[in-house]
Order: sequence, then structure tokens, then C-alpha cells
Amino acid sequence: MKVLICETAEKAVARAAELVIAQVRKKPDAVLGLATGGTMLPLYRKLCEACRQGAVSFAQSTTFNLDEYVGLAPDHPGSYHSYMREIFFDQTDIDLGRTHLPRGDCADPASECQRYEALIAASGGIDLQLLGIGQNGHIGFNEPTSSLGSRTRIKTLSHSTRLANAGHFGVIDAMPRHALTMGIGTILDARQCILLATGQSKAAAVASMIEGPVSAGCPASALQLHPAMTAVLDAEAASDLTLTDYYHHVHPLGEASFWE
Repeated sequence: MKVLICETAEKAVARAAELVIAQVRKKPDAVLGLATGGTMLPLYRKLCEACRQGAVSFAQSTTFNLDEYVGLAPDHPGSYHSYMREIFFDQTDIDLGRTHLPRGDCADPASECQRYEALIAASGGIDLQLLGIGQNGHIGFNEPTSSLGSRTRIKTLSHSTRLANAGHFGVIDAMPRHALTMGIGTILDARQCILLATGQSKAAAVASMIEGPVSAGCPASALQLHPAMTAVLDAEAASDLTLTDYYHHVHPLGEASFWE
């Protein structure tokens, strides 16, 4: 695992954006796995700005989002369909026909999960998967005790996850209790993964992900098994790590090394 520690959250976001842009420039028809949540907002702003300035084009890219809430139609203001349109899709040159999210309002969630897995495979697999991390170590909506070999499926959300996301719904009682999410096995199939984490609240989860044992207790720790995984962190998110001297030695201030 490549660990890039930047001085500030702003620099970490900029570094992650550079990595995404580099992938799309290298392969304009890249298949991108996308994440949502508060950590991703400044990253998408960077990507949109780069697209407006002509530094990158997403016109040939295909995207697959990690998850969607069960029961929400795409036009629901709390859905990730709405989040992605508002924050990224409508602000870039991406072809909406190439963007994909699970349908939370589908009649048969199990069949929808199978359809989504098959669609990812038919698209040639994900070239670059963008990830955030929850305070309990979840990636996507793979809560603790999720199978490390899991595929896209329905997951019951933990209370802490619902509490962290309740702001989009006003009160926690209005927050969905279930989501359709790519599985950990699905995520590990991506050819490259980039995880962005900022802030002190993510420090314990980040330390478990990078330096802890591989365990279903911290689903993100499965990323230790990925051959091309990069964690982009600010100093606060990295504050519980014990090997920071080594990470800085290999990648000073989160910059590229000779071997990158």
C-alpha cells in the first residue's frame, strides 16, 4: 500500500485529484468507480474545475458508484443519484449515459445487485476505484463484519453510519436503514484504488486500515491485499499511524517518489 501524507486537507484533496486526472488523461475511456460523502465534495470540485479549464475530459469515461440507499428513487434529494448529478455529472462534460448507480427504488434488490455486478464486468471492470472511509472502517457501505469476499448486495447500515449521514435527511429517523453497495470483493477487483481521508475523526480507522490486521472488524483493512492501493491522507487523518517517518521517507509530503 502506498501511503501519501500531505500537510493539509486541501493538499491531500489536490493530490488525490491529480491521481484521478492522470488516470483519465492516460486512458480517456477509463472506467471509474466513484464514492460519495463529505470527504469527496472538495475532490469533485477540483475535478470539475479541471474539466472546465480543459485540463481533463470525462466525455469518454464510464462511471460506477459504490452504493445507493434502498427505497430512494433517483430524483430523491437524499439519493446518491441526486448527489452525483449536482456535485459532478452536471458540472462536467461526462456522458450521462455512461454513468451508473444501483437503483435504490428497484422492485427486486437482489436482482438489481446481480445486474450491477454484471454491468461492471461487461464494461471491462473498474480501472480506478475512488474510496472514502467511515469512522468504523467501512468502505462503500460494507459495515464491520462484512465478508472480505463480498459482492454487490444489500447491507443494513450501522447506527454510526446513519448518524454520520443523517444531515442529508434532517433527522436520523428519516435516514434509510439499508443500502445497495458494491462488496469488498468487487472493490478489490478494481485495477487501482485511491482512498482519500482527511480529519482527526478518521485517524483511528485509517490506522486500522493501514497498520492493523486484515480483519472484517475493519473492512477497509482488506485494501492491504490490493496490489495497487494508494491512501491519500492529511496530517490529522494520519496522526494515529506509527510508521509515519517511513511514509514520509518514501513519499515526502505526499509527493511522488522515484518508484511511482
